[in-house]
Amino acid sequence: MTGHRRAAPSAACAAAFVLTVVTAGSLAAGHPAAADNGLGSLSADQISRRAHQALFGAGSLHISTRGNLGQSGTPTTMDLSLDRAANCRGAVGLGKQGSVEIIKRGQTVWIKPDRAFWKHQTPGGDAAASMFAGQYLKGSAKKAPLKGMAQVCDLDAFLEATSRSPHTTRPALTKGRPTKIHGVSVIPVSGVAGHRTETLYVATEGKPYPVQLSVRGPSELATVRFTDFGKPVSTKTPPADRTIDLSTLGRRSAPVGAA
Repeated sequence: MTGHRRAAPSAACAAAFVLTVVTAGSLAAGHPAAADNGLGSLSADQISRRAHQALFGAGSLHISTRGNLGQSGTPTTMDLSLDRAANCRGAVGLGKQGSVEIIKRGQTVWIKPDRAFWKHQTPGGDAAASMFAGQYLKGSAKKAPLKGMAQVCDLDAFLEATSRSPHTTRPALTKGRPTKIHGVSVIPVSGVAGHRTETLYVATEGKPYPVQLSVRGPSELATVRFTDFGKPVSTKTPPADRTIDLSTLGRRSAPVGAA
């Protein structure tokens, strides 16, 4: 039951890092309309604030991360679509330590770890991998043992927590030259926090959604992209014959631990 305590914080830390950076002045992505939004005449701080406002005004989005964000030595990947109606689906990966598919609808969450995840994150993982092969584990997003993983998949909770975060120090931001990334016209805004350099690429057409965040440092090398702003998130849930409801299992049988 202890493995999930390690895995859920890794995923949650990566997601929290992403959103914290936005509020501090760096982040996100989309495919805007072809109308100039006037960012070219603004300062780096003003561009950062516009990107922050656009992100926090989104009703849904997709987040994708690749690389090491510095919380551990394990590279983390996330591909999650989230909305304000508490719907979410996607996956979190921990490199060779496995990955977990996540689906959330309202206050119910389903996870499907792969064999590598069971092996590396859970005592007796090989047996658990065989027992739950191809099955989703279903539980409450508000209770153990899936609460920690569900927090990774809660857009409102992320934004609320980020808004409360005290940002007593903020790096000076530098505005770069207009360029294109992923086919989108952007202006880069960079800042140095400690030994880490963060560069945010903000769309210069349509809404000023950030397009990509690049992070470079002694222990960090990662990219974060935000896409699909306003796109509906599927509410389809796993079939009953492939679902194991954790509320029907005894604590000794539950293979994943509380976060």
